[in-house]
Amino acid sequence: MKDIKNVKNIKINNNLLEESYKEALKDEYFKRIVSSLKLEDKELMKYTSKLMQAAEELKNSEKDDRCLINEIPGFIFTPYLQDGALNFTYKASKTKKEELDEVEYVKKGYKFEVSKQIRNAKMSEIYTDDKNRMDLIKWVTNFIKEYKKGNTHKGLYLSGNFGSGKSYIISACLNELVKDGYNAAMIYYPEFLRTLKSSFDNDFEEQYDYARKSDLLLLDDIGAENVTAWSRDEILGPILQYRMDNNLPTFFTSNLSLDELEISLSEGKNSIDKLKAKRIIERIKYLTDELKLISKNQRK
Repeated sequence: MKDIKNVKNIKINNNLLEESYKEALKDEYFKRIVSSLKLEDKELMKYTSKLMQAAEELKNSEKDDRCLINEIPGFIFTPYLQDGALNFTYKASKTKKEELDEVEYVKKGYKFEVSKQIRNAKMSEIYTDDKNRMDLIKWVTNFIKEYKKGNTHKGLYLSGNFGSGKSYIISACLNELVKDGYNAAMIYYPEFLRTLKSSFDNDFEEQYDYARKSDLLLLDDIGAENVTAWSRDEILGPILQYRMDNNLPTFFTSNLSLDELEISLSEGKNSIDKLKAKRIIERIKYLTDELKLISKNQRK
């Protein structure tokens, strides 16, 4: 008698499930999902409630791609087949995926205290209406092409007047390569030194090593810092030596020529300081080509 009752209950439950499934099929989003899964109805109806959730979240995503009202804001509950079995996952919406990609992009392109404009620099948006920029643009374009081929190439020491676009152009070059998966450190050098000095008890090694070991490095506005023996001999010197030893492309922007930078690194000091400054300049020359950009002030 007990077995007969169990059989009746199973039939009732199956009938209710089938009715619920048929009712759900009246919804265009539910129907669209089950049609894409290539499974028989008798298998799909076992997952009616989950498929209804997926349909509702798909509908939400088409109304507002941010998907803020979904169970997990920014994600869409999505069914998929694996080895013939139905599974479910949370798939990032287009907006959320862009946010996640940007986080990953920022991780690869370590941008230390550079402006938003520099952080978002693009090769396609470089001004080309100034003939003084042409040699630099050609150099950068060739660097990108050769680097993507795996050819080793020197970086660049780029000096020039204030507001000429030095930082923007070099950052656009590095951003182009970050998109291809290389990691880069784009660093406003004076602020980097100040932060390192105040972070000995925290993340000093992590920040320092990222600059030292990244595939590509930009030290932006070198020569604008307050030069000390520590910044020159304990920070800059070892960074440059490591990058020389490992053939890592290194870029510099500055308002100073290399000769002026040498004076800045040794000014008012004794002969030992002048020798150490000269060694820094020798390392920079080994690592880079040198170009000068004199152009109209883009910041006006």
